[in-house]
Amino acid sequence: MSGDLQGGLIGCGFFALNQLHGWRDARGAGIVALCDRDPERLRLVGDQFGIARRYTDAAAMLAAERLDFVDIATTVPSHRALVELAARHRVPVICQKPFAATMDDARAMVAACDAAGVALMVHENFRWQSAIRAVKAVIDTGEIGPVFWGRVSFRSAYDVFSGQPYLAEGERFILEDLGIHALDIARSLFGDATSVVARTRRVNPAIRGEDVATVLLGHAGDVTSVVDCSYATVQAVEPFPETLIEVDGASGSIRLGQGYRMVVATRAGSRAVEVSPPVLPWASRPWHNIQESVALIQQHWVDRLRDGAAAETSGADNLKTLALVEAAYRSAATGAVIDPASL
Repeated sequence: MSGDLQGGLIGCGFFALNQLHGWRDARGAGIVALCDRDPERLRLVGDQFGIARRYTDAAAMLAAERLDFVDIATTVPSHRALVELAARHRVPVICQKPFAATMDDARAMVAACDAAGVALMVHENFRWQSAIRAVKAVIDTGEIGPVFWGRVSFRSAYDVFSGQPYLAEGERFILEDLGIHALDIARSLFGDATSVVARTRRVNPAIRGEDVATVLLGHAGDVTSVVDCSYATVQAVEPFPETLIEVDGASGSIRLGQGYRMVVATRAGSRAVEVSPPVLPWASRPWHNIQESVALIQQHWVDRLRDGAAAETSGADNLKTLALVEAAYRSAATGAVIDPASL
């Protein structure tokens, strides 16, 4: 592909503003058209980002525009129809997470893009946070030896419902919305999981879904990890939105603690490394780590469209993360150990 890639964004809601900032910073790509069913929201966002070509219907946008990709930033129920619509127009797709409401929907979306010969990536951005990439980089050097245990933890009392009130209304909450990120990080750091055991609980009486979840994962290569998530945990220092990581290897360990301080310990000694993400010009604390990861994953998408390689969080890859979410819910409901490959 030559010249800047031209994209269209569908959905101008809460999180899409971060994506639009990220696209404005991307090298070699930009958003040239917007779509949202709410005309007033479409006007506000279009004016903010100087995007004149605006649509209230995604089919009309894809029929009228010659796009190199489409970014689907809507909620889960619309994903399958929009991904399949883009595939029919042979337009590559980056789709917001959670990718799909069911494994069947997710597989159908991957199949539609495969049949159309277009790339599909899921906007699974947490593994792109620079602090988490720093942990992975140390693991990959082999400095701490073969990994045998890990923990991915996100515990907070932050009020996420004020900005996204719909999160309080669904029968599923923390595993589907946040736990999916932590489970994807665990896959990225420790490899694919072969067994899942989970427990969940609702502490906040004002919401419908679970706000606490603990998941025990068995990974290929005899690695064990714990993924724990909570929006009901009050701490002396509120860590939101930091993900804390622990990794034990045969020759050492890694601890990513509050304040983006990573400590690497081996038998030869230890060192502390500052891995705080930059605050991009359009970002704001405490969201800056997530906002930076949006810019990083979107640049990755542009680079993969140009070189034709598979994206790290491709649709096919994300099927494995989505299976962990479904396995965790099934285990929590039944008490059974679930093999995610069976879903």
